[in-house]
Amino acid sequence: MKTSRLRLRHLFDRYYNNTASQSERDELFAIIDAGQQDEELAHLISQTWDELNTTEPFFTKEKSASILSNITKQNESLGHQSKGSIIMWAKVAVAAMLIVCAGAAVFQQIKKRPAKQQVVARAKRPAHDALPGGNKAVLTLANGQTIVLDDAQNGTLAKQGATIIKKAADGQLVYNAAAAAETSDARAMNTIATPRGGQYQIILPDGSKVWLNAASSISFPAHFTGSSREVTITGEAYFEVTKNKAMPFRVKTNEAKIEVLGTHFNVMAYDDENVMKTTLLEGAVNISSGNFSAALKPGQQAQIHRSGQNRVVDDVDVDDETAWKNGIFQFRDAGIDVILRQASRWYDVDVTYKGKVPQREFTGHLSRNVRASELLKMLKYTGVNVEIEGTTIIVQ
Repeated sequence: MKTSRLRLRHLFDRYYNNTASQSERDELFAIIDAGQQDEELAHLISQTWDELNTTEPFFTKEKSASILSNITKQNESLGHQSKGSIIMWAKVAVAAMLIVCAGAAVFQQIKKRPAKQQVVARAKRPAHDALPGGNKAVLTLANGQTIVLDDAQNGTLAKQGATIIKKAADGQLVYNAAAAAETSDARAMNTIATPRGGQYQIILPDGSKVWLNAASSISFPAHFTGSSREVTITGEAYFEVTKNKAMPFRVKTNEAKIEVLGTHFNVMAYDDENVMKTTLLEGAVNISSGNFSAALKPGQQAQIHRSGQNRVVDDVDVDDETAWKNGIFQFRDAGIDVILRQASRWYDVDVTYKGKVPQREFTGHLSRNVRASELLKMLKYTGVNVEIEGTTIIVQ
């Protein structure tokens, strides 16, 4: 039975605005698969393209037309220019453009939302899909006590010296440190760690703000004392540091040390990445690693390579590097292995390659609030044979 235009418009708008339920998403893609309303869908998508004011997605109109044209030419050369094949590839183009339009719209909307609205609650994992991550982390106090933050009630969680540790109503972990907290408890180290499929926001004892990405951790004292404020991280974190010239802020990773007075910057230092990246958005930082040292200006990125070929890159697109904290997957000329490493951390899945890693590069963005299958559709539409089975993404 053909779906009414009113119903189609409703489903499209719900998906476009990232408010569709999973059943509504399934219904919309079933309509696309049926191929009976491509003309109406094309009209809706055309309107959407004209309304968008965003950066280049995975497919522009021109790219989609070029892909479809190339596929049609290949079919003609092979003698397969049938009505069925044309409809099939038309559906592929429509579906690809629909996902991109929705992803681009979500990108615009999420930038305007409070952080607490950017997280999707975790539920039971689908059999052949994976749900997006959410606010999940474990706090380990100096005495070894652990507190699962996503399960903890709002309010005071612990006290160390004169420092009170609270979980705020928006889910952030807040350290309220008294001005003269000079006790052994206050100086003892705390650690906050996110699992794969987790993220968390923290306000440190000095008021500095930290966003932790999936599979990351930060260690710091319950109260900063002495001549500096030192923290240690693994994985990825974004910092907005409170200025204090008398106490420079220092970040340590396995590969480097970063010193700042007050600034906004992102550090990506995962063990499974070949490059540690420090990207400066505002202020100034000094970074050192072995014999390499550099003073960064806003828009610059220090790259610490495991091969030892360290460098500073100018005019980096900082939005690409910090999109994750705003609920966005954002890629620029990224290989499939780079994309799937991010997917692995965010969806808490493993990745298996059966054969060589496909040599493709992708540019675009998509909401991190979608299921893994919707990210994988982006790859499928460009010819990458990728599926999800249980807790594993498989690339053929």
